[in-house]
Amino acid sequence: MPILILLIVAILPAALLWWYIWKKDPQKEPTPLLIKAGLYGAGICLPVALFEFGVQSVLFGGVKTPTTLIDSTTMAFFVAAIPEESFKLLALWLVVRNNPYFDEHFDGIVYAVCIGLGFAATENVGYVFQGGDNWLMVAASRALLAVPGHYAFAVLMGYYYSLYHFVNRSTRNKVMVLLVPVLAHGIYDSMALSSLVNPVVGGVAAILLVYFCIKMHKFAHKKVLAQIQKDQEGAGAL
Repeated sequence: MPILILLIVAILPAALLWWYIWKKDPQKEPTPLLIKAGLYGAGICLPVALFEFGVQSVLFGGVKTPTTLIDSTTMAFFVAAIPEESFKLLALWLVVRNNPYFDEHFDGIVYAVCIGLGFAATENVGYVFQGGDNWLMVAASRALLAVPGHYAFAVLMGYYYSLYHFVNRSTRNKVMVLLVPVLAHGIYDSMALSSLVNPVVGGVAAILLVYFCIKMHKFAHKKVLAQIQKDQEGAGAL
């Protein structure tokens, strides 16, 4: 399969989700800043991978396949969710800390999604290229679950980041910025990795995973609409 086709297939899901959130933004952010955020998301892939390899080596001796539900849950949170969402939060902070255009509630979601999808697209390229003869199945499954998952985690992080920055700088909101996406990511990966334990567990986990993703995306969509409404109400009050 030509490399260009693999690249397009791997990047397209993230590009479509980015276009969707960009279209939702009533007051568009400068394109160079959006590109910067996306590149930050892509750039953290390598340090995240190295960090995850270190954690996995310490906790599991380098073993990649969980054999129990405890293993799959531990791997999901400590090897994937916590490192990845922590690095994404660092990237978000670097993008918006001195950014004069970060002046609306929805902006937190926009920048977080750019970072999350930059990360997801880069990660997806690796998975699709490693898929071998099953590249199409890998690409399809990740387009339906993994990439939209990173999108939803980013929406949640961006929502709570803006809530803390613009509305209430309470300790609770500060904790929620990282806690909520970590929980969503960890639960998602726990069910995904549980499928490796045994076929029966895998079947149940697959059903639960689809149900969880539907609920998570509905929740994330509500947060998108809520932030847009806040900005519209704020503009109307001026």
